[in-house]
Amino acid sequence: MQRQYDVLVIGGGVVGSAVARELSRYDLKIGVLEKNPDVCCETSGRNSAVVHGGFAYDTGTLKAKLRVEGNRMMGQLSRELDFPFKRCGKVLVGNTAEDMETLQRTMAQGAANGASNLSIIDRDRLHELVPAVTGRFAMFSADSGILDPFQYTIALAESACLNGTDYFFDHEVTDIARDPEGNYILTASGLKYRCRWVVNCAGLGCGKISDMLGIKGYRIIGSKGDYIILDNHTGKLLPMPVYPVPSNTYMGIHVTNTIDGNVIVGPNAETVSDFSYYGVPKRNMEYLRESASRLWPHIRREDYIRNYSGILPKWVDENGVIQDFKIEIRDDAAPRAVNLVGIESPGLTAAVPIARYAVELMREREKFRENPGFVPERKGIVRFAGQSLQEQRRLIAEDGDYGQIVCRCEKVTKAELLKAIRNPLGVHTMTGIKYRTRAMMGRCQGGYCQMRIEQMIEEELGVKETNVLYGRRGSNVLVGRVRED
Repeated sequence: MQRQYDVLVIGGGVVGSAVARELSRYDLKIGVLEKNPDVCCETSGRNSAVVHGGFAYDTGTLKAKLRVEGNRMMGQLSRELDFPFKRCGKVLVGNTAEDMETLQRTMAQGAANGASNLSIIDRDRLHELVPAVTGRFAMFSADSGILDPFQYTIALAESACLNGTDYFFDHEVTDIARDPEGNYILTASGLKYRCRWVVNCAGLGCGKISDMLGIKGYRIIGSKGDYIILDNHTGKLLPMPVYPVPSNTYMGIHVTNTIDGNVIVGPNAETVSDFSYYGVPKRNMEYLRESASRLWPHIRREDYIRNYSGILPKWVDENGVIQDFKIEIRDDAAPRAVNLVGIESPGLTAAVPIARYAVELMREREKFRENPGFVPERKGIVRFAGQSLQEQRRLIAEDGDYGQIVCRCEKVTKAELLKAIRNPLGVHTMTGIKYRTRAMMGRCQGGYCQMRIEQMIEEELGVKETNVLYGRRGSNVLVGRVRED
């Protein structure tokens, strides 16, 4: 039996979820097929979490245009979807005459792109903004910012879900065919899904899906970047991201403050063909520390609490030159299929403008009736630790579970964890709870609370202990009992 949809979105990352949310403004039956057990398992959750200002890409490209649009609307999106965002600014730090020339070119390119609030600042102003930085001058982008990429992606997905979109996790698309009426038949997780429209938002798998659609020839490479996370007591020394002067293709190893007070060091950039390996070699961590310390000399090994990596899907031509975003409908090869290829950085900043661009291509070919019941607002889980003492007392009075701290490092309560376990998308992995609450993200990285949270998942959902996953398929937290009762 085939499940019937108007539109199926392949990929539920930040762009796929933004597309689903924009489509849910219309009277359409929408489904999202995501190969992972959550919406931010790959590129969407593995990045620097910076909202870029719009100066780093060639004028006239979609990357430049949509990045500027995304930056401008991020404040409104944050209020509407209830995710944390801070417009803290960013500096690109230089020391030489050549650096100054590059920054002046970057300023001119930013102005041509429509980026605002860019300025060249001297040493005194630089050290007033970021006292701990090393450098003689900088370009200051006042409109740049930071957000929580997990919360942003989840917010978009939950908004789409609350407006009627169906999410299917662990559903990797393995085949795309057409029926005699021209509808698409997608095979995922051994099941068949039928639809009139397909949107390829597969990220690292975009080339593979493009081939399945009959749009062949795109070469996708992976650019892997490694990161180090520092303990949040370091955050007071870094009020905004600090970058080196950029090259033509790479923004360089930088240090970034986070919404929750940690500091992120990285990334490097290595071309990879394996899009599933996220290990971080020790030599790369040493390289990150040495490189970033030239900008911000406060990186100590004793402050490391975790490392991670992310992989960007870059579309390159036959000479290996990185190309612009491709957002297209090829009516000859794949009518009623929107093909998104090479959606890498600045995809996080530009996700909603990318989605609107894609939906407009669809509306040029078919008139969609508006959804009169569309609700733009979505409320996230209240962070108990971020509330005033008076508000904390009120929450405890309403629900005693707010009075029980489960994650001591991040001060996450039982009430927050229960709300995360009951999330609208039905995600119940350990990392799914982690991304929604910050439990297990502190200094001990779950050493105290992890098994308590695992037990809560068991009890709340009635899941057998050996079936609770940490993150991906096969990552069972427990495989059996050491001894019988």
